[in-house]
Amino acid sequence: MDVASGLLAALVALSAPYHGKVALYATDLTSGREVALDADTPVPTASVIKLAVLFEALKQVQSGRVRFADTLTMKKPDQVPGSGVLSLFDTPMQLTFKDALTMMIATSDNTGTNLAIDHLGLDNIDNRIAWMGLKDTRLYKKVFMPAVGPMPPDQKQFGLGKTTAREMAAIMTRFATCDLNAAGTDAPSPPSAADRALCDTAIAMLKHQTDGNSIPRYLTGVEVANKTGSLDDVRNDVAIVYAKNGPIVISAFTYANADQSWTPDNAGALLIGKMAKTIVDAWQ
Repeated sequence: MDVASGLLAALVALSAPYHGKVALYATDLTSGREVALDADTPVPTASVIKLAVLFEALKQVQSGRVRFADTLTMKKPDQVPGSGVLSLFDTPMQLTFKDALTMMIATSDNTGTNLAIDHLGLDNIDNRIAWMGLKDTRLYKKVFMPAVGPMPPDQKQFGLGKTTAREMAAIMTRFATCDLNAAGTDAPSPPSAADRALCDTAIAMLKHQTDGNSIPRYLTGVEVANKTGSLDDVRNDVAIVYAKNGPIVISAFTYANADQSWTPDNAGALLIGKMAKTIVDAWQ
């Protein structure tokens, strides 16, 4: 059995007994190797969709439409429950746009996410997703807020957002390679020094993401830049693993999970951690 088929067989063996559904896509950015399990099936994003918000932020800063130093004012109606800490602070409170983005990524702060969405424009984020050539990814609404306006029928199924393992890997790969070009560009321009600074800012946020229960769980001696997403029956993680032979992007989604516990050892988190280690070990 060759390495590629052996890796796929190992991932299938890990996921087969799992009490839930699994979608995964991973690629070694140095060699181009890839592995996929149900990678093109639309899945609920939970907070992983915040990667699309972060990418649109880079593009709007690049164009000069917004600045990281822009001042945002958080008011009482902006505070929503769930992950993060901004909902605990006294209002009104001022913070920078970069602060809101940092909170959105590092602690998955839902209030900071909504402040960022308001500053960027939700339609602009979805238009950027289409600009990237992604067909099955969408941010439907702000976090813990009702959907506004006509919504496609599948919004109720997916909630905050939908994606596929392959498409969310494509967004994370853009951060890893600092690719700020439109999809299908014949002669993509290499990143400028200013573009590199934007990408470095995003990567720094992702490296400080505080949930290490999934992809980073069993990895030692490597840096990981990742974004997780969780609901009662969902555990997701999308990451750049800075392995010794070069970066690996892993995009893993578990949903319809039987284990709905909110503990570090949730079965979905454990499975993603095992699959990530299997991938990194096979390719490194």
